[in-house]
Amino acid sequence: MNARIMLRAAVACWSALLLSCAGGMRPETLPKFESIEDQFKYGSVGIESEEGIPYWIWQVLPRVFADKLPRPGGYAAFGFQWEPGKELPVGFSKVNLFGGPRVAINCAFCHTASVRTSELEPPRIIPAGPANQINPQAYVKFLQAVAEDPRFDSGELLTAIGGITRLSWRQRMQYRLLLIPAARRALKKQRRQYDWMYKNPEWGPGRVDPFNPVKFGILKLPVDTTIGNSDMVPIWNMKARQGMSLHWDGLSASLHEVVLSSALGDGASRKSIQLPNLARIEQWLLQVQAPAYPYDLDKALAGEGRAVYDQQCAQCHGPGGARTGTVVPVEEVGTDRHRIDMWTPAAPVAYNKYADGYAYDFTGFRKTGGYVAMPLDGVWLRAPYLHNGSVPSLQELFEPVATRRSTFYRGYNVFDPTRVGFVSEGEAATRTGMLYDTRLPGNSNAGHLYGVELTPAQKKALIEYLKAL
Repeated sequence: MNARIMLRAAVACWSALLLSCAGGMRPETLPKFESIEDQFKYGSVGIESEEGIPYWIWQVLPRVFADKLPRPGGYAAFGFQWEPGKELPVGFSKVNLFGGPRVAINCAFCHTASVRTSELEPPRIIPAGPANQINPQAYVKFLQAVAEDPRFDSGELLTAIGGITRLSWRQRMQYRLLLIPAARRALKKQRRQYDWMYKNPEWGPGRVDPFNPVKFGILKLPVDTTIGNSDMVPIWNMKARQGMSLHWDGLSASLHEVVLSSALGDGASRKSIQLPNLARIEQWLLQVQAPAYPYDLDKALAGEGRAVYDQQCAQCHGPGGARTGTVVPVEEVGTDRHRIDMWTPAAPVAYNKYADGYAYDFTGFRKTGGYVAMPLDGVWLRAPYLHNGSVPSLQELFEPVATRRSTFYRGYNVFDPTRVGFVSEGEAATRTGMLYDTRLPGNSNAGHLYGVELTPAQKKALIEYLKAL
């Protein structure tokens, strides 16, 4: 037996021993949270066993590969937010599996807003809001880039891990022989699967292409050149939206199916998905409310604005409006159509068959030809506006397309009460955010010309009323 065969045999023996010691792939009892809000922010939706990263590898990656971060600051460089006393940033869960704990994202990753009323104050974390500061694509690209780096090996990573914790002998062997090589293989495979992503315009902070990964990875549809880049949506007050079209293009009207499919889209499998946890979150989403506007309002001016709203906006966006929660044809609204073209006719057919034979089912996915006229509760925190986040403020939304800015920075979480949106220009926004260019495919700021013809006084009053929603 030559040395190479002996080495392979030894590794196989070690692997079998470690697997038997670890007790297989089943998770231990999932962490339980008394607070449903903490469940949302830190609980598992079933991704850890499928795409979770071993905890100690995840902890040292920003240390070993600091040169690959978009800017200094560790994981905060991707817009992640930590609450005082919490081990992980909001939107991450930790579950004990084979080889120890693994880290994965959950629903709060895309649906927790961060806002400050001044540069000097700490951020206010708002669960169920749109994750305006998170840059998911930069995080994914970082993980894929480090896997291609020669430093992603057992010696380098175990040395870094040894600098922050002491692993047992068995744990070191698990990391050396199994977890580190497996993590690298999985991330390199993911890089190949996401090759399409590198050919499209960047998502940037607060945006994601949520359904192309579903089409290509889950539904196994042919890779195409479509662009699904869109803003993350708020998911508060879902009780008021029961029966309405959901997602930007109204591809489903079932909150239950949307919640389950979101977990699958984030990386859970048909078997690993945590149905009880998701059921608890679904009930919470029916009740959680949008946050109140954090500044004083001119109530008299807002009263004037309500009359403008009732005449100009309520039919599509007000409670009980004839078109509220329905799909408005893209030819009418005039906004960038890439997002609806991304969801091809074959996609809903495949998704409605995806869960056949499991304890849950999908029946409501569909193809539409436009965008949903959404209720506007908490609209002050939904900036930038339109489905692709191409208009930075409410003030600009009511201006002709020619006068809307063609470029601005998004990802800075200090609020601008004058324009009603986040600060999107200047040194701080440039340093923290990403330049958004409306001239790129999928990024157009055209369309939604409703209200453009109002007088300046009417626009001012309308915006004052919108702040109060």
